[in-house]
Amino acid sequence: MLKPGERIFLERAIALSKQGMESGQGGPFGCVIVKNNEIIGEGVNKVTSSNDPTAHAEVVAIRQACKKLGTYQLDDCDIYASCEPCPMCLGAIYWARPRRVIYANTRHEAAAIEFDDDFIYDEINTAINDRKIPFIHVPDPGAKEIFTAWKNWEGKQQY
Repeated sequence: MLKPGERIFLERAIALSKQGMESGQGGPFGCVIVKNNEIIGEGVNKVTSSNDPTAHAEVVAIRQACKKLGTYQLDDCDIYASCEPCPMCLGAIYWARPRRVIYANTRHEAAAIEFDDDFIYDEINTAINDRKIPFIHVPDPGAKEIFTAWKNWEGKQQY
């Protein structure tokens, strides 16, 4: 449930989804990130206008908010999205570690307008050898050495 005064942030994400769509930037998706009742990042889907398949509204907003805060973590932040995040955005959200996510449309409603994220959700749980795009594991000692060096590196910053 939303607290008093929070609906304005969800409405802003919805307004952004309309603006982005009508301006030809990309699909009908918008996102707002809020900390201490202040918008610190917002985004619209820019996939087609930027030729960037990662330029989803949530990713655009996360990048903007992290830049503004000077950190890669969104501690104590809330994400308001016009639609339930896709698997890529879900991953980005978990890496950013916000407090919560509030969304309007569901992924099933997105599928009804031909944004079918369920295909990707299914692929995540599909055995690697059965995926639609082949994933080929080629072990390499040099790559393993770098992981070992990271594990033992005292100067690393965990994230």
